[in-house]
Amino acid sequence: MYILIRVDSSTLIGSGHLMRCLTLAERHRQNGDEVTFICRDLAGNLSGLVQDNGFKLVVLPRSNCDKILTGYEKWLTVSQEQDAADVVKIIQQLGKVNRVVIDSYAIDEKWEKIVRPYTDELFVIDDLANRKHDCDILLDQNFYLNKEERYKELVPEQCKLLLGPEHALLREEFYLAKEKMKPRDGKLHNILVFYGGADATNETSKAIEALSLLKSNGELQNVNITVVVGGSNLRNESISNHCLKEDFKYLCQVNNMAELMAEADLMLGAGGTTTWERCFLSLPAIVTAVAENQFHICDDCATAGIIHYLGQWNKVTIYDICEAVRKFTNSEMSISMQKKMSQLFS
Repeated sequence: MYILIRVDSSTLIGSGHLMRCLTLAERHRQNGDEVTFICRDLAGNLSGLVQDNGFKLVVLPRSNCDKILTGYEKWLTVSQEQDAADVVKIIQQLGKVNRVVIDSYAIDEKWEKIVRPYTDELFVIDDLANRKHDCDILLDQNFYLNKEERYKELVPEQCKLLLGPEHALLREEFYLAKEKMKPRDGKLHNILVFYGGADATNETSKAIEALSLLKSNGELQNVNITVVVGGSNLRNESISNHCLKEDFKYLCQVNNMAELMAEADLMLGAGGTTTWERCFLSLPAIVTAVAENQFHICDDCATAGIIHYLGQWNKVTIYDICEAVRKFTNSEMSISMQKKMSQLFS
């Protein structure tokens, strides 16, 4: 099969969509399929990771669009019609395309109807269930209490739905890490901090301040703290300096996240795609929602007891984080959360 993947990354979008598409692309490659990515040249993009992983990349030019875009349309930086026309031109140059994968909150049936005549199959990756799709397969890997109801009347009747964490796009390293990891005893030995590739709301600095305060109070004695940031994080230098001052381990754009998660006893992070990596490794987490699309997911995950949810980024303080970390010095809370996460994949 020839697979085309339309996905973007940027300072605004973050890196989660691109990373999960790279995971999907690797599965196709293992099946002998050929994969090409189409990504637009956006500010702070990480499209270079596509070629670093050995996949073909076609870069769409930066936009000169003078149309006022709102909501998730801003992600594309052009109209859906223009973006779809750009993709059709590429398909015509490439020849036969068996499947087009779309991972963008800015794309809906308007785009898909334009591209449909040029491919055998449309595969949509979504989290929002807030718009109609003209697709053959839809994947939503997130945990929702009402997951079976969310896409009713939003996709064609014949569309195949892949819903829930059991369909999560996890890199091979996570399966290997799970095989090798030692059982956690519920005590705090290692804390991992990671709020995504861009961390546009700067939750990392907030977490470092909170952990520094707990350290200075003598509450995290003999606890190792590792802070990970993405290459697109605009505050890398200041975060690095802060970690050096506090004697926290600082890492940038790592390729061993599964190993770091397996070694951790608690993670401070966001409510994005990393959620399912954490859950797969039964890693307890204190979570802040850093985007509107994470609110519902975090609420439902908290209700199910698989995360400790602090709320929206603009309402979470360093003192909220301190109080949450203190709760995880209670091993019973950690062990209970681990059991509930493991049941998601059983």
